[in-house]
Amino acid sequence: MPLFPPLRVGRAGGRLRRAVRRRRRAGAAGLAMAAAALAVGGTQAQASRGAPPPEVKPPPAAVRPVSAPVRIADAATVRLLRPGDRVDVVAAERSGPPRVVAAGARVSEVPAPEKDVGDGGALVVLSVPRETARALVGAGATARLAVTLC
Repeated sequence: MPLFPPLRVGRAGGRLRRAVRRRRRAGAAGLAMAAAALAVGGTQAQASRGAPPPEVKPPPAAVRPVSAPVRIADAATVRLLRPGDRVDVVAAERSGPPRVVAAGARVSEVPAPEKDVGDGGALVVLSVPRETARALVGAGATARLAVTLC
């Protein structure tokens, strides 16, 4: 009987699995290289055409919202609002066209209606950035404020 190396049972499956893993890794690496080449090639193509490179802006710092109580001229409109709603606040002045003071402000609270207020409107608490809160206070002192649901 001729001499032959011993048989190793079970190793062929392991080789096949490793080969498939290597092929997947190679495919993923190839796709990553292609994506990187396209990304770099796109900016180089723009630069070669004389277009300025795109302006890269740093991400905005996290803006912490503040609660701003706002008196809305139409009390019936405020009754339609619920906490979590998004609204645009519009200032209507007699001298000029209406302007948007706060866009997409989140309603954080709708207090109970006040008695004996008459035509004084209704209060709503909005969650807005600090600078928008300042603009709301200024606009509320000089104009009648209204809200539109977003």
